[in-house]
Amino acid sequence: MIPGSATPEETLDHRSRHPAVPYSRLSGTGLWVSQAGFGGYRVHQSDPAQEQALLKALSAGINLIDTSANYTNGGSEILVGRVLKKLIDSKKLRRESVVVVTKAGYLQGENYLLSQERKEQGHPFPDLVLFGQGLEHCIHPEFLEDQLLRSLGRLGLLTVDVFLLHNPEYYLSWARQAGSAQAEAENEYYRRIGSSFEFLETQVEKGRIRWYGISSNTFPQPADDYEFTSLEKIWDLAEGLSSNHHFRVIQLPFNLLETGPVTEINQSGGRSVLDLAGEKGLGVLTNRPLNAISGQKLIRLADAEPVVPPAKQEIVDKLSQVIQSENFLLEELLPSLNLPARLIAMTSENLALGKIVQEHWDKIGTLSRWQALEHEFFMPRINEGCQFLATLEEVPEKLTSWLGLHMDLIHSAFAAIETTYRAARAKRSLTIKRLLQSVDNEWASAGTLTRMALRALRTTAGVTSVLVGMRRAEYVDDVLAELAVPAVSKDRTAAWRNLRGLLKNIE
Repeated sequence: MIPGSATPEETLDHRSRHPAVPYSRLSGTGLWVSQAGFGGYRVHQSDPAQEQALLKALSAGINLIDTSANYTNGGSEILVGRVLKKLIDSKKLRRESVVVVTKAGYLQGENYLLSQERKEQGHPFPDLVLFGQGLEHCIHPEFLEDQLLRSLGRLGLLTVDVFLLHNPEYYLSWARQAGSAQAEAENEYYRRIGSSFEFLETQVEKGRIRWYGISSNTFPQPADDYEFTSLEKIWDLAEGLSSNHHFRVIQLPFNLLETGPVTEINQSGGRSVLDLAGEKGLGVLTNRPLNAISGQKLIRLADAEPVVPPAKQEIVDKLSQVIQSENFLLEELLPSLNLPARLIAMTSENLALGKIVQEHWDKIGTLSRWQALEHEFFMPRINEGCQFLATLEEVPEKLTSWLGLHMDLIHSAFAAIETTYRAARAKRSLTIKRLLQSVDNEWASAGTLTRMALRALRTTAGVTSVLVGMRRAEYVDDVLAELAVPAVSKDRTAAWRNLRGLLKNIE
């Protein structure tokens, strides 16, 4: 295990060793962290490119790492631990200069299986939120202790610098679906958070964590929203424990389209969550800087090459050809193969997808959502069906010919749909960049949309660090290039409000 934890003195010294990287004080902790942190979402110990990216980021001066017990089923924490050990053992980095943040709350993957085992044994985790098949949530002290110990083991650390409750508002979402009265649900919600805070104070005493906080997607929501997480109420809970409590960090989504941390007045006295966090001396980590959720759509805030989309009728015609090809298989080819009924049914289910695509392709919304459906739903089923037919003992020549022609039709239709969404993304990116130029000159001068998005956040007073998914070395380079540009952090409320109005109906 790697001893020690981050210290204000060492993080300050680290700052002096990397003058090209700007740092901010993590408020009440006294620690100094780089204005961009390495986001550990979707990184895994099995990917060498992601390991090199983290090595590069830490070696270049980025000293904040954000991960979670549930990121890639613990693989993210394992990667972080391995990289830290490698750099610390080689004397290229001091443990005391790196701020490690991890989180707990989700029961997915191995945690979900563990939960089911405990239920079978008659001692389930208390206060479980049964959210859905394969997903539960819990912030009860018994679960948090289990997760903290597992995280420390995967990270190879004796102490985590910051430990966050991970999206505790899952309880409110569950309560809402269960039909609970809002006031009743809120009382129980804050009772659970208060109980977890009491436990986390004991972990500070034991030296397992230094500071704690909450990562919540609903900090910026309207105050009357059922699932709203009130920073005011949470601060009062912490203050009720002790004037020397260790609640010092919050994390929330903030980007060009999700402007709520600044523009949503959801605290008393006409304040936003960012206003209150500043008043209380809380460190603020922002996530999703480049992946905005707007109107149920995930919008990537990055430049995109402009392309000419095909006419809608062209896609309709291509999908009609796919459907005709599927009908030929179902009506003529499959009946002639003398297969058992269950295999015919399975093959039909996997290969009769044309009508589903035809009905929904233009309602999917964004390129990323289309790509996810194509690669995670449509193509696996199509490939499975075609692979089964291609490996039959005796494959008729007519079927072999059909397999090749059908896959050509599929790829042609899917490519046309993707081009349509690529064109829409490029148009949207250009619109956002153009509107930014009328909002804030300093943001607009960053050049690319990605760097504009990062600059808008890091130049907003109250934001301590922006968590960026730097899963490739080139992403690290882009972030470092942005950080190297001097930029002034100040109150930019007017700019954010102006931007919210301009981008309110972005498509």
